[in-house]
Amino acid sequence: MTLYHLYFLLFAFTWNTSAYGPNQRAQKKGDIILGGLFPIHFGVAAKHQDLKSRPESVECIRYNFRGFRWLQAMIFAIEEINNSPTLLPNMTLGYSIFDTCNTVSKALEATLSFVAQNKIDSLNLDEFCNCSEHIPSTIAVVGATGSGISTAVANLLGLFYIPQVSYASSSRLLSNRNEYKSFLRTIPNDEHQATAMADIVEYFRWNWVGTIAADDNYGRPGIEKFREETEERNICIDFSELIAQYLPDDQLQQVVKVIQNSTAKVIVVFSSAPDLEPLIKEIVTRNITGRIWLASEAWASSSLIAMPEFFHVMGGTIGFALKAGQIPGFREFLQKVHPKKSANNGFIKEFWEETFNCYLPEGNKNYPGVAAFHKGREEGAGAGNGTAAFRPPCTGRENITSVETPYMDYTHLRISYNVYLAVYSIAHALQDIYTCTPGKGLFTNGSCADIKKVEAWQVLKHLRHLNFTNNMGEQVDFDESGGLIGNYSIINWHLSPEDGSIVFEEVGHYNVYAKKGERLFISENKILWSGFSKEVPFSNCSRDCQPGTRKGIIEGEPTCCFECVECTDGEISDETDASACEKCPENFWSNENHTFCTPKQIEFLSWTEPFGIALTLFAVLGIFLTSFVLGVFTRFRNTPIVKATNRELSYLLLFSLLCCFSSSLFFIGEPQDWNCRLRQPAFGISFVLCISCILVKTNRVLLVFEAKIPTSLHRKWWGLNLQFLLVFLCTFVQIVICVIWLYTAPPSSFRNHELEDEIIFITCNEGSLMALGFLIGYTCLLAAICFFFAFKSRKLPENFNEAKFITFSMLIFFIVWISFIPAYASTYGKFVSAVEVIAILAASFGQLACIFFNKVYIILFKPSRNTIEEVRCSTAAHAFKVAARATLRRSNVSRKRSNSLGGSTGSTPSSSISSKSNHEEPFALAAPTEQPHGCKQKVSFGGGAVTFPLSFEEHQRNAVASRNAKHRNSLEAQNSDDSLARHKALLPLRSSEPPISEPNAQTPSNPDASAQESVVEETQQEAQGSDEQPPSSVTHLRDFVGSDSVIENAVHS
Repeated sequence: MTLYHLYFLLFAFTWNTSAYGPNQRAQKKGDIILGGLFPIHFGVAAKHQDLKSRPESVECIRYNFRGFRWLQAMIFAIEEINNSPTLLPNMTLGYSIFDTCNTVSKALEATLSFVAQNKIDSLNLDEFCNCSEHIPSTIAVVGATGSGISTAVANLLGLFYIPQVSYASSSRLLSNRNEYKSFLRTIPNDEHQATAMADIVEYFRWNWVGTIAADDNYGRPGIEKFREETEERNICIDFSELIAQYLPDDQLQQVVKVIQNSTAKVIVVFSSAPDLEPLIKEIVTRNITGRIWLASEAWASSSLIAMPEFFHVMGGTIGFALKAGQIPGFREFLQKVHPKKSANNGFIKEFWEETFNCYLPEGNKNYPGVAAFHKGREEGAGAGNGTAAFRPPCTGRENITSVETPYMDYTHLRISYNVYLAVYSIAHALQDIYTCTPGKGLFTNGSCADIKKVEAWQVLKHLRHLNFTNNMGEQVDFDESGGLIGNYSIINWHLSPEDGSIVFEEVGHYNVYAKKGERLFISENKILWSGFSKEVPFSNCSRDCQPGTRKGIIEGEPTCCFECVECTDGEISDETDASACEKCPENFWSNENHTFCTPKQIEFLSWTEPFGIALTLFAVLGIFLTSFVLGVFTRFRNTPIVKATNRELSYLLLFSLLCCFSSSLFFIGEPQDWNCRLRQPAFGISFVLCISCILVKTNRVLLVFEAKIPTSLHRKWWGLNLQFLLVFLCTFVQIVICVIWLYTAPPSSFRNHELEDEIIFITCNEGSLMALGFLIGYTCLLAAICFFFAFKSRKLPENFNEAKFITFSMLIFFIVWISFIPAYASTYGKFVSAVEVIAILAASFGQLACIFFNKVYIILFKPSRNTIEEVRCSTAAHAFKVAARATLRRSNVSRKRSNSLGGSTGSTPSSSISSKSNHEEPFALAAPTEQPHGCKQKVSFGGGAVTFPLSFEEHQRNAVASRNAKHRNSLEAQNSDDSLARHKALLPLRSSEPPISEPNAQTPSNPDASAQESVVEETQQEAQGSDEQPPSSVTHLRDFVGSDSVIENAVHS
């Protein structure tokens, strides 16, 4: 009996719902009943229940014309299906539609009637009560609107598996199939809408926004998803507030204050229109303008908010709207509505009264909400033009098309089309049951449901497997979460210039089927910001960082609040608000503004730059001067000066200087591997060849003059072949160093990016600095040895002695290369090559000038000095000087011996010289008469000096020779013979012809060497002859000196 008592309670509730009244529902009988939940009113009147009497049902207030149009769309679809010959033939659909008043309580009140009716039908209670007007079970419900209301309804309907198809509830929480088992919808869930909102914010480069959400299952999940999307896009939220339709006034004022004080100019709102309306009214009251509102679909086109009196605050709102559909014949159906023609629709009377601001007398006595509706009109929810105190009676002849209300706004049917689609979805599910073939059904063993006894859970099963094509040719099927995937239109609020109403201008769309990054399309030229401006508003925490700068974090502030930091050198940012600067590629550098990378300047010692041209000209000048000197020496190769300088070695020396000047050119131009590997060996080998020639040349002359009488063996090994062999050996060592260098660590071209940021220095990486040190060090070693021999040769005959010039050239060489080391180490880039080129040219010009310019000057401009007499004069003076010093030295020794023997009996050199002076006076006086054919030489003896003439006429040489033959065996001549005979070594070593005193010697093979030999032999013989005869040697020396004091000074020197 307990179960029966429960059912009687449900029946009693169902019977009691008649108190809800026929005026509060739209109802029509049929074979199958569909339930409907629509917000015919925006809310309920607040009423305090003190419970002193039975609580009364709350009153619904503020008529919703759009909600009534949605209801009409359901009725239109059902009537269209009933009139269709193909869809559910011989079946009639009925409906039972209730007003939710946009509240959960009213929606649950209506839902309980659906559930109770289904349970009563499941019982056979005809024996207990007289149910003459039996109403079939409600097998599906269309609704509700708000996500919060649908959540409550879905929880109740899901207990009995009654399918619920919502047309406007988009909360993503409702996608949970485990919690909401029987919920489906013909609207996309808010997950795509929240993503679309974030895409719009990112599109307009806003990063500082505020958020407002309704405190329900629609607003909270939607704004949470939006927050997740903004975090991925580096968008910051300045404030986030929750609102509700019945929010306390103090909390509402606090929300308004936050909006007013915020620097965020873009406000994202996820709310329904009734929940948002109180906030917007307060903002309008405070005249808070300059904000851009980003509206969710629930209020983007709501007539509660889109009012002309709100436009100065809400103008320019960007909102989302569902894709509009087409319902053929729906316009005419809306226009045919009339209280007398719609007996099944209890909401028409109130609609008529609200539309024309009149009242229907026959309906007022049964309608308990007239006063409430008048109150709602005062709040601006109505559409009439009367006052709350008085409404004229309706005549019934009013024209519905003459009044503009949201009810007649059928230009963009969005929610209305979703209602239409929801009804057709249920109808097609019933059609599948109607046409099901046994064995192919969706139930156990392929069975089918009986359309005449169909139950709600069977309809739910078919809805989940639904697949049909709507009237627009689109495929309709519910996904796993029970929803349809759809696209959004993007609208912008404009003010109509014709009637001042709000116009929803479509300015773009959002395609959820497209890939990420291509879903959003906006036509910016159609947007009017704040209702009139074309300029995109600024809503950023910080001003945009221009190209060339990046965003710098400010400690303690959100990431969207930043300071602009200029990119460092070598980095760029070519976009606004760059998070980081990009580093330029290796061969590029940032421009002055750091907005793009420019190729780095390539720098090397170029042929075309002034410095490179100057060095090249100096190198060419050196080559020209060397070639000129070589030409002069070739042209005058048989002259005494050229012969006396060892002609063959001079040619090789000039060739080496040509190589030195030429090697400097390898250091100019763009360094590449081949010239990097060639330039240092070319420079090193050329200089070693040059120094080797100078070294061998100087050493040979020194050995000749300091040696004793040379033998045939000396002549053989002092010949020209040995000289070339020595030059080759010295150069070969340098070649070995270069080969080892090139094999172990070859130089290569190198691009240096580190010396200067904006310049790439193309240099040669020498491979091994140690090898370079060995190359230069070996060259300096040879130069030092050469300098040593040149210094020792400083007292040789002038024509054979280049010591002074070689010494200068070596000093220049040392100065250049000692200065080169710190200069090379302290410079970089192209100046390294320039320093080495300067060093090569300076050293080369020093060698050329010091060694050859004096000789070229004599050859070209002083030909009188380029004679055999000049050469012989110089050599004879040197020989006489040596003989005189030797005689004085031996005389000094003899005097010391005489003194040691205690004899003053021996004559002293001084007395000997004095006694002979008168005899040699004629010869001394005759010498000046021969001046044109002779030369004067000055001989120094420490404290004194004498000048004597020498003549080389033939008869004088014969006279001297005869005198020398008479006294060849004298003791004093023998003593001086050793010192004089060594000067025969001046004969060229290549010559094999012996002097007169060596009859067995071979004939010289080199004519230049023979010339040098004859010159040296003749001068040596004259010196020997003068030593043999006292009048021309010792006596002559005495005549020149004149006193013992001078001799003493000479000896001590």
